[in-house]
Amino acid sequence: MRFVIPLLFGILGCAVLIGLGVWQLQRLEWKNSLIAEIAGRVAADPEPLTALEGLDPEEDRFRPVTLSGEITGAPLRVLGAWRGGGSGYRIVVPFAADAGPLLIDLGVVPLDADEVALPAGRVAVTGNLDWPDDANSGTPEPDGTTWFARDPAAMADLLGTAPVMVVARATDPALAPTPVPVGIEGIRNSHLGYAIQWFGLGLVWAGMTAFFLWRIRRRTT
Repeated sequence: MRFVIPLLFGILGCAVLIGLGVWQLQRLEWKNSLIAEIAGRVAADPEPLTALEGLDPEEDRFRPVTLSGEITGAPLRVLGAWRGGGSGYRIVVPFAADAGPLLIDLGVVPLDADEVALPAGRVAVTGNLDWPDDANSGTPEPDGTTWFARDPAAMADLLGTAPVMVVARATDPALAPTPVPVGIEGIRNSHLGYAIQWFGLGLVWAGMTAFFLWRIRRRTT
């Protein structure tokens, strides 16, 4: 009986830790499939954006589009460190497209950039629909035209557009901001590391159980 309870406790602990490792491997398979789906959606051939009604933030996120129109107001500058763009200000402008008014993320300018010159005529944009979720409860409130996260709904309310954002890949004519297209680089995928940790803990638990049983055996002999 002296061996039974520690052995059962050890087996139960190992089973739980190994089960958590297997669950993380299942999550890894799911995340890899999701990333492959997003990568395929991002890289698809762009199609003209003909309407804003009916767009779904889940179904249409990252869909490649083309559109043309005019920049209709002063830009909002979003301060941050951006993957592929470094530290700087993302430039978000209200845009009167043929499909309706929406937001365009033109890309990043350096922190020391002066006022961004934007054209008065028509601009053709190739990019991807996005509903970025930079904003969180810890993000400071905007300071004038300087923001600290992209929040399409709040920006649309301020600029009088639909809460739809296109992240530019390229513009014609080319503009001062450096485009930072959407991609899969920012999608976290740490499930393999988590699985290794759980399996490692399971191995340690098994070793500790074996050592504890050995100590019990020595004390009883």
